[in-house]
Amino acid sequence: MGKKTRFDRLLNWREKHIREKHFILILSLMIGIITAFAAILLKTLIHTLQHLLTEKIDINSANWLYLVYPIIGILLSGLFVKYIVKDDIGHGVTKILYAISQRKSRIKPHNTWSSVVASSITIGFGGSVGAEAPMVLTGSAIGSNLGRLFKMEQKTLMLLVGCGAAGAIAGIFKAPIAGLLFTIEVLMLDLTTASVLPLLISSVTAASVSYIFTGTEAMFKFNQNEVFNLQRIPYVLILGVICGLIALYFTRATIWTESIFRRLKTFWKKFCLGAALLSILIFLLPPLYGEGYDTIGYLISNSYDNLLDGSLFYNLKDNYWGIIIFLLIIVLLKVFATAATNGGGGCGGIFAPSLYLGCIVGFIFAHSFNHLPAFFPGNHLPEENFALMGMAGMMAGVMHSPLTAVFLIAELTGGFDLFLPLMIVTISAYFTIMLFEKHSLYSIRLAQKGELLTHDKDKAVLTLLNTNAVIENEFMTVRPETTLGGMVKVIAQSPRNVFPVIDNENVLRGVVLLDNIRNIMFRPELYERFSVKKFMISPPAKINITMPMDKIMQLFEDTKAWNLPVIDDEGHYLGFISKSKIFNAYREVLQENFSEDS
Repeated sequence: MGKKTRFDRLLNWREKHIREKHFILILSLMIGIITAFAAILLKTLIHTLQHLLTEKIDINSANWLYLVYPIIGILLSGLFVKYIVKDDIGHGVTKILYAISQRKSRIKPHNTWSSVVASSITIGFGGSVGAEAPMVLTGSAIGSNLGRLFKMEQKTLMLLVGCGAAGAIAGIFKAPIAGLLFTIEVLMLDLTTASVLPLLISSVTAASVSYIFTGTEAMFKFNQNEVFNLQRIPYVLILGVICGLIALYFTRATIWTESIFRRLKTFWKKFCLGAALLSILIFLLPPLYGEGYDTIGYLISNSYDNLLDGSLFYNLKDNYWGIIIFLLIIVLLKVFATAATNGGGGCGGIFAPSLYLGCIVGFIFAHSFNHLPAFFPGNHLPEENFALMGMAGMMAGVMHSPLTAVFLIAELTGGFDLFLPLMIVTISAYFTIMLFEKHSLYSIRLAQKGELLTHDKDKAVLTLLNTNAVIENEFMTVRPETTLGGMVKVIAQSPRNVFPVIDNENVLRGVVLLDNIRNIMFRPELYERFSVKKFMISPPAKINITMPMDKIMQLFEDTKAWNLPVIDDEGHYLGFISKSKIFNAYREVLQENFSEDS
């Protein structure tokens, strides 16, 4: 036996002197601190890059340089991912959901830093995406790998992944409550009372560290000049419906655009398409440059005239309809700028784009009503307030997270007096999009593959079940040309009463059931006359190895079978799955991941 290292001795000391539940709290504190510093580092890198690139730009040539910068950013980011990381790091939150559902909450170690580097380059050079999703993946990776370092079991790893995500949101936004709710709503962890405390510790710790190093001011300065009037509730409900419909458009358009990039097989083809699309959009609509938080600041401070500076629409800045048309075009095309950034090689998320679009939609809504007094007399709508409500509504629609949206907007701006309208608009937006799309943009990709973990405990357990883990391989195979005599010899050696029939290429051709040949197997005169191909039958169904577990269970239910063969996409035989094996695995996963003391 090898000599124990200092770390091994530390693990032994911890097991003897610190109880498991207390150690989880210590880990959650550590995750909060590390994640907060990662968030501060990411924001510092982004702002430093933006400052270096734009500090000495002459206003007359700024538009052309803004045209080039994002292209350089997605190229550098794409090459970094392709040649250094050598792994896909896009769709950060989707990757966390996949890790929880399919990888036992194990996230690769490089995700603790690779997303920070790639997203800072992408966004620092003006890519039209947000830094939040890469930061959430970074935080979750920190939680997962710290848990694995200290040999934590799977259900604890899942909790630590959630702690990392909560700390990331709390650290980057200074929003501890939103961090906690994001983990529950978006990552869909089925939490017990005991597991909420570690999430709170990570959130509060991360937010506190951010306060210490970046100040206590809210991310967006907002002064509420008007108290919310209950007579405006119908307008808030309408805004919620509009946000829900635009969130649906954003979701469907993103999926469609991503499918186009997926069809391009080489990196350079994807880069050329993404770079061309992004540069054209930013050249025509400069507010699409970067995260868009400057635009949000302009709108909630009623300084929207600045948005048209440097654009082809500059001459329309004093024209009411010119501003509205300009902003509507941004609403329609922002999704393509975001998808082009990620598809072309950049790294970023949809968090900031959803807030950005929501702010514009809320502003357009209130601004339009205020310029139509003949139709809506005496109903002035405060544009800054409705811009904030739009942010909450859009986020609730895109991410299916109404509670997170309410508290995040309140914490981001200090607009806690708007709790009632924020709740109304998020509920309205959420129910609107749920009529058309029951999965968020984060989870829709996994839901289509049956790989999504949800709050439905039965479905969650089935999702966590690994198909490979329940395949049984002790079934003895036979060939179609095997004689009945050879079949009897195989039966004598087999503990099972089902025999898969395969050809020379290991393709499944049928099965032999012991009950079906019992009446002839004891007649030696038939041993050379009959071959397997004469008495084999087709199985009632075949399970494809890629089939999700809930569909496998439905297949068992439909066929009333107890054993079904498993094949790959080419029809090659892999083994059998039995109901009893699934039930045993189901009980084990249920006990490991959803026991009450977790």
